[in-house]
Amino acid sequence: MTMIAEASRHTITALVEDKPGVLNRVASMFRRRGFNISSLAVGNSEIPNLSRMTFVVEGDSRTVEQVTKHLHKLIDVIKVSDISDDNAVARELALIRVHTDTHTRSEVMQIVDLFRAHVIDVAADSLIVEVVGDEEKVNALQNLLEPYGVMEVMRTGIVAMTRGMNPNNGVSGRRNGSSGRTAFSETGSV
Repeated sequence: MTMIAEASRHTITALVEDKPGVLNRVASMFRRRGFNISSLAVGNSEIPNLSRMTFVVEGDSRTVEQVTKHLHKLIDVIKVSDISDDNAVARELALIRVHTDTHTRSEVMQIVDLFRAHVIDVAADSLIVEVVGDEEKVNALQNLLEPYGVMEVMRTGIVAMTRGMNPNNGVSGRRNGSSGRTAFSETGSV
């Protein structure tokens, strides 16, 4: 009997060195191995000279296992975590330019208020709306604005973090004198 694993979306975070070329090496690894990135967000972390990447990839558990193994092999990658099954918070920011005129502007603003989004720019024929939330919230707002004429959409991709104190995700760094490369050890208990 063969079990077919259902493909699903997985959220993976990686702590990486903050230096030129790291994003290119990570993206090239995904390309070479044939993995598709649904979403990618990168930014500074709480640790100097390290950035945190959040990937959303589609695939079964074997695919995610392969992605994390290949990420661990990259020299600039310090730590990789699959937080898909963890109790996590995930958010996305989107800017949506929607066509408005004197008749539709108030309707659009009411929809925006219902989603606790914000109008951040007003022009004679359009509004730019800023919305932050989970992917479903952003999609729902965009879908409701479609009949008015969505002119442009810019989305950041998902950023995610586990809830509460998670000592297994904390990393403290100390210089390793022999190689000049920073060695990292996890803090907390396992």
